[in-house]
Amino acid sequence: MQTLSHWPYDARRRIIGVFTDIDDTLTIHQAITLDALQALSDLKAAGLAVIPITGRPVGWCEPHALGDAARGLPKWSVDAMVAENGGVAFVPDVASKNGLQPLYSKREQILKAYFSDATSRRANQLKMQQVAQRMLREVPGSAISRDAAGRETDIAIDYAEHVLLPPDKVAQVVALMQSEGMQATVSSIHINGWFGRHNKLEAARWMVRLLFDRHLDDEIGRWVYVGDSTNDQIMFEHFPHSVGVANIHRFENQLVHWPRYETQGERGAGFAEVVRAILDARTAR
Repeated sequence: MQTLSHWPYDARRRIIGVFTDIDDTLTIHQAITLDALQALSDLKAAGLAVIPITGRPVGWCEPHALGDAARGLPKWSVDAMVAENGGVAFVPDVASKNGLQPLYSKREQILKAYFSDATSRRANQLKMQQVAQRMLREVPGSAISRDAAGRETDIAIDYAEHVLLPPDKVAQVVALMQSEGMQATVSSIHINGWFGRHNKLEAARWMVRLLFDRHLDDEIGRWVYVGDSTNDQIMFEHFPHSVGVANIHRFENQLVHWPRYETQGERGAGFAEVVRAILDARTAR
C-alpha cells in the first residue's frame, strides 16, 4: 500500500462515485463518526454518487437509510445502501423496478430491492438456519450475531463484536459454511455466510445498473472503494482505486488482496481523509 498522497491528482479528479464499507470504515461501535457523516454529505453536495455496501443486516441499515428522528439517527447522504453483502438494498424511488418492495418514510419513498427472487430467498433461509444450528453444535463458543433478527438473506456468526472467537474457530466456521455450499466472508466483527452468487462486487455492479442504467465495468476506473477488512478483498482486487483506512492493519496476516492506498486516520477519520483527497483534487488548479 502507498500513502494517500501518492494517489494521482488526475485520477482523483475523474472520480464520479464512492463505494464504501460501513463497520469500522465509517463507524465505531456501530455509530457513524461525525467526520464520516459530514464527509458523506460533502460528497453528495459535490455531485458524486455514494453507496455503502455492508455485511450488516437490512434491519440495521433501515434507520440510517430512512432516518429515525425518534432515535436521533439522521438519514445518511447516500444514493443507496446495500446490506448483507449484496443480498438486499434500500434504493430511491427513481430506481423502481418490477419486484421491488416499497417502504415509506414521512418525507420520501424508499424501495427495498432484493438480489434474488422470493422463492429462492425462502428456500435459502431454511437452509441457512439448518447450517446455523449445525455450527452451534460443532464449533464450541460460536454464537449467532445479536443483529440476526434484522437479517433476511444471510446468517452471521459473531467473532469480535460481543463474542471473541480465536482464529482457529473463525477458520472452522468459514470452512463449515463453505462445506455446505455457502459463500463466506469475514468482516471486522462477523463471519457472514449466504447462498447465492451475490457479493460486494456484484452488488456494486447491480447498483450502478439499477440506479444509473450503466455498467460499472465500463467505468470502474472512475470509482473508488474504501474498506477495512478481509471481506473487502474482492473490491480491493478489482477496483483500480481502492483505499484502506488505517485500522486495516489488524488483518495484515489474513489479507491476500490489499488496497492500493491507505489513510493515516482510522475508521471515520480515515474515510474523511479519502473524501478530502477527492474533493481537493476537483478544486485544485
